[in-house]
Formats: sequence, C-alpha cells, structure tokens
Amino acid sequence: MTDADIEASKAPLLDHLIELRARLIKALLGFGIAFIFCFFFAKQIYNVLVWPFVWVAGAENSKFIYTALLEYFITQLKLALFGAAFVSFPIVATQIYKFVAPGLYRHERQAFLPYLIATPIFFLLGAMLVYFVVFPMLIRFSLGMQQMGGAGTAQIELLPKVGEYLSLMMSLILAFGVAFQLPVILTLLGRIGIITSKMLREKRRYFIVVAFVIAAVLTPPDVLSQSSLALPLLALYEGSIIAVSIVEKKAAAAKASTSAAPPTANPAE
Repeated sequence: MTDADIEASKAPLLDHLIELRARLIKALLGFGIAFIFCFFFAKQIYNVLVWPFVWVAGAENSKFIYTALLEYFITQLKLALFGAAFVSFPIVATQIYKFVAPGLYRHERQAFLPYLIATPIFFLLGAMLVYFVVFPMLIRFSLGMQQMGGAGTAQIELLPKVGEYLSLMMSLILAFGVAFQLPVILTLLGRIGIITSKMLREKRRYFIVVAFVIAAVLTPPDVLSQSSLALPLLALYEGSIIAVSIVEKKAAAAKASTSAAPPTANPAE
C-alpha cells in the first residue's frame, strides 16, 4: 500500500469525525438551551409535578419542606437537567438520525425511522401513567398512613421534602419510560428475525416472572409501585406478540410477491 492509498483511506474517516463533532455540538447546544429554559421556569415546572399531590391531598393540606440551605436550589438544577433531556430529545434524536442515515440503504432508513418516532411516544405513555395513575395512588396510600394526635398518641403527619419528591417522581418516570420501550425493542428484534411471535408465546410464562423482577429493580420497594409497572409490562408484552405477528405477515407477503413475480424474458430468445 502506497502513501497515497493511506491518505485516501484517511479522508473519509476524517470527514466522518468532523461531521460527528458537528452533530455533537448541535445536540449539546440544543441540550444547553433547553437546560437554561427549564432552569428559568424550574419553579413553574415543579408546581406542575406537584399537581398529583395537590389533587389528592387538597391545596389546603399540601405543604412541602426542605431542610438544607441549598436543597431547593439543587432540586431546581436536577429538575432543569431532567426537563432538558425531555425537551432536547427531538434535537438529539434528529442529529443521531442525520449522522447514521447516509450509511443506510433507503429501505433501512424507512425501517429505522418508525422506531425512532415510536421511542419518545412510548416513553411519554409511561410518564403519563406515572403522573396520572401511579403517583396519585402512592400519594393516597401514603396520606392514609397519617396518624391524628390524641390522648397518649403522637401526631404523625406527612411533610414531603422537595428533593425526595422530585427524586421519586424522576425515578418512576424513568423506570416506566424505559420499561415502555418493550414493544419497540421486541418489534425491532422481530423485524430483523432474531425473535418470532411463536417464541414470544412460548416464553410468556417466563416473562411474567421477569416483569415482576424488572418492576422490583426499577421501582421503590412497595407492592403498589411494583404491581403498577409489572401489570402494564405484561400488557405490553401481549401487544408485542401481536405487533411481531403483523411484521411477520408483512414480511411473508413481501417475500411471496417477490417469488411470484414472472421471470424477465431473455432478449436472445
């Protein structure tokens, strides 16, 4: 190999690295702008996250505390980071797709794009389940454990800390959002032929155990949170079986139409 061949092989690699750097800069810039925006409105965003507690407990019984000098400020920083990840995801995902897409065939790009769109949609569905169903149930359960003071008994009142409330909310949203990617992952694996709908049906009884293990790892150590994640996971698994079956039928139909196409006539005959 000559020096010219070596230099020619370096050029595409350098071009890819330059493009990767440009994409990373745009993604980081989008994340940074989203972070500043979310930090500026951190208190308003936090009030939105507190709404499930206010809805269950009532505005007159809703009181949050912080016990360290900078706790609320640090909570706002965490909230800004968490919100920036949500707001900037379309920008980051677009930059990833634009970097990867030129190396894919047209049919591969068409196959990849729906999964890129489905990922944030299913994550949002998981977050909405936490916000509107799971968290209100947890709050109602926690408030029900309060004890009114009386003769010979102490008053036990729930006073949530701002940092702990946000941490629990973020951990549940992240857990449910990641778990709700199950149909996307299984359908993608079915599309490339790694798994089949028959295989998923045969492994259903094992996944029931796996669902509760995943819920035990990703959620707080209480039966309510774990069941709230495990049961939707089982429903998503059943939906994934149906989705993989549809993908298999489409692939079989496409293969049948290709094999049934009449052969091209030989011009020499």
